[in-house]
Amino acid sequence: MYSNLHIEHRDGIAVVTISREKALNALNTATMAELRHFFGEEGPALSGLKGVVLTGAGEKAFVAGADITEFSRLNAAEGAAFARSGQQVFDLIERFPRPVVAAVNGFALGGGCELAMACHLRVAGERARFGQPEVNLGLIPGYGGTQRLIRYIGRTKALELLLTADMVGAEEALRLGLVNYVVPAGEEVAKACELIEKIAAKAPVAIAKVIECVNAYFSPGADGFALEAEAFGACCDTEDFREGVSAFMEKRAARFQGR
Repeated sequence: MYSNLHIEHRDGIAVVTISREKALNALNTATMAELRHFFGEEGPALSGLKGVVLTGAGEKAFVAGADITEFSRLNAAEGAAFARSGQQVFDLIERFPRPVVAAVNGFALGGGCELAMACHLRVAGERARFGQPEVNLGLIPGYGGTQRLIRYIGRTKALELLLTADMVGAEEALRLGLVNYVVPAGEEVAKACELIEKIAAKAPVAIAKVIECVNAYFSPGADGFALEAEAFGACCDTEDFREGVSAFMEKRAARFQGR
């Protein structure tokens, strides 16, 4: 089904690998279309899915950026449409109801950094490097980079990285709050799977509601407090809530069913 994505299922975890190693896994139109299909159609329909690990093929790059050859001749209207289309794909990832963890195994630059930031959590290998170098091309980030980078590291440092096009290594990314963990090179996917397994022991409906409510904080016009109250109420009406309370009172591990 996919030409540029490789999907491996590991006991309920979908490991999605962007497989364009010779192009440093650059995001071309075909790859973006495949990401749109997986996160918009295939992924939500997978039974028993615990979460998704997103990574890049090879040791050099997670994703080294977008494919410049595809937008080097765009005019203003075409460029805006190109950016909006990419933002829609990354929004699907950010709103995905199961945890999506980026396993960053090398360069995450431009669209690659934006893709990692669209994921819910990020695990970086010790050789990972992050950056938004678009101003070197006379451009700005178009897939949400100017917005999400501020969310994670704050206005001051985000502006510095966006304006200078400087890259930061894995440890600096951890210090800034851009990534959750730094692990030895080659252990990124294993750590990402470990995180998903930990989350999978919790109530699936509640996990989906947490993702929805946190996203609401950054959605213009959304009332996050109101949504939280509604989501809290919805959780109260689930079998998982009753099971969680019973397990707590009986001092045993809960057996959640996602209902």
